[in-house]
Order: sequence, then C-alpha cells, then structure tokens
Amino acid sequence: MSHQHMKAATQVRIIDKESFFEEGERLYRKLKARLERKHKGKIIAIEAESGQYIVGEDEVVVAKEALARFPGKVFSFFRIGYPVVHKFRLNR
Repeated sequence: MSHQHMKAATQVRIIDKESFFEEGERLYRKLKARLERKHKGKIIAIEAESGQYIVGEDEVVVAKEALARFPGKVFSFFRIGYPVVHKFRLNR
C-alpha cells in the first residue's frame, strides 16, 4: 500500500449517528433565535466538533463551502426556522 493510500485510510472516522444528530440539534437550538431574525429559510451546516457553521441560500452551495473550509469534517444541516430541510409532497 502506498503512503498516500495509507494516509487516506487513517482519516476514516466512525461516527455514532445518534449522538452526532443530537449534538447537531443541540448546537442549532443554541443558535436558532439569533439566526432566525436574519436568515430564516436559509440553510445552515454545523460542524459539530468546533460548533462553527456556514449559512447560505441552498444546501449544495453550503455543503461545498463547508467541505472547503472544514475538510474531512461531518456536518448537520438545517433549514433555519423550519423543522425540516426538505418537504416532499405527493400530488394525487
């Protein structure tokens, strides 16, 4: 195995999704009131280890910026002021 492949393999982290989700929600609740006044309806990506975040118009732009600013990190996404990021409807 080359040095480059070994380095990539050591960067894999196992995350407990339940505690990761809870930490993301906890951080969002702390920021929510302040963010809703100025950014309601926008997307937020929160990096749980540092508590830093990115706010933007859509999840693709926010995800790209978050990955560029925090390489190798994992993010929680929320739509500011709403209970879900997306809502799917079926027309009958």
